[in-house]
Amino acid sequence: MHYRKLGIGLAAAAAMTIASAPSVAKVEGNTIFLGSAISLTGRYSTNGIHTQNGYELAAQLINEGGGVTVGGESYQIEIVYYDDESTPARGAQLAERLISQDGIEFMLGPYSSGLTKAIAPVTEQHGVPMVEAEGASRSLFTQGYRYLFAVLSTSEQYLASAIDLAAGQAEAEGRDPSEIRVALAFENDPFSQDVRAGVMEDAAGYGMQIVIDDSLPADLSDMTPTLLKVIAESPDLLIISGHSKGATTAARQIGELGVEVPMIAMTHCDAAKITENFPAAAEGILCATQWSPTLTYSDEMFGSARDFSDLFQATYEGYDAGVPYQSAQAAAAVMVFADAFERADSFDQDAVRDALSETDMQTFYGGIRFSEAGNNIAKPMVLWQIQDNQYQVVAPPEWASHELVYPRVAGD
Repeated sequence: MHYRKLGIGLAAAAAMTIASAPSVAKVEGNTIFLGSAISLTGRYSTNGIHTQNGYELAAQLINEGGGVTVGGESYQIEIVYYDDESTPARGAQLAERLISQDGIEFMLGPYSSGLTKAIAPVTEQHGVPMVEAEGASRSLFTQGYRYLFAVLSTSEQYLASAIDLAAGQAEAEGRDPSEIRVALAFENDPFSQDVRAGVMEDAAGYGMQIVIDDSLPADLSDMTPTLLKVIAESPDLLIISGHSKGATTAARQIGELGVEVPMIAMTHCDAAKITENFPAAAEGILCATQWSPTLTYSDEMFGSARDFSDLFQATYEGYDAGVPYQSAQAAAAVMVFADAFERADSFDQDAVRDALSETDMQTFYGGIRFSEAGNNIAKPMVLWQIQDNQYQVVAPPEWASHELVYPRVAGD
């Protein structure tokens, strides 16, 4: 599908949708409505807006390309949003409202694993297929849900490459990986604790030593106690996960306290814009990512990963430093729904659910194929390193565009 750059205010269009949800919203005329409770305010609002922008861009391109063809008719996609205020209970309440009051029969996911965990039982109870892009917790896929599908890699994979890189560096220096000393700082939320579980499992496989294992509160405005322990212990590897606020706090205080660790890895670097806000402290940090514009993925609608990035930046302000993977995977979720509608050739929920389960597609975001549990098993995680204030892929090796800089040297 050929695309053109958009010249309209998609954010404004989305806001209008929030304010004017239809009373019956399965299919009206030539429009198929998808619903989403999304974090537009509250602690997850930054990533919630990134997600909404990705949803809107994909819907707009699909519509401009002729829409979705079902039963020989062409349908436009429109998305109905409500602000879940970054609160799980509110998200579950709004999911029920979208389904029971607004007639939504197909859902896009919220932002975060915690919100997805709150909403999934609601969609499951009603037999509503949900394609989600922002809930990576592996525990989402051990509940036996039949109507939940996720385009992103699960959380235990997020920082596994950091453990492998540290082990490789130890071996290159003639050291045994079991000598590596690791410091952990993880927010006490479902996503970060699942990331931690994966890191612990991988570190144990090498026999690495965990010298700090701090559980951090949700309001990650101060990490001084943990970082002072890091300075005292001098670990070989520091791993942090605390969503955007955690990444912001970590980068700021690593710079303020002069924390020097040979390897630092964290989640949500790009969403927190640490290269813009803390360029010196951010230098050399490793960042987990689901996706990068430098990858060689492509599809007929967006083109290459770089094409998507360029279009996104031309459409939305505030992304000069780069397009967050949250936006890319959100766009992919809409593409998955469009593909399933056409293959099902129906808007019957179970027919669409079955089509989703048989998804096998290549997109600018990567391969998408679901396991029986509903998680994507066709795409690996990627690890960036911030080099000269740019995000460069350094792992896995087969996707790397740059060599790892080790040990980390902070900027001036």
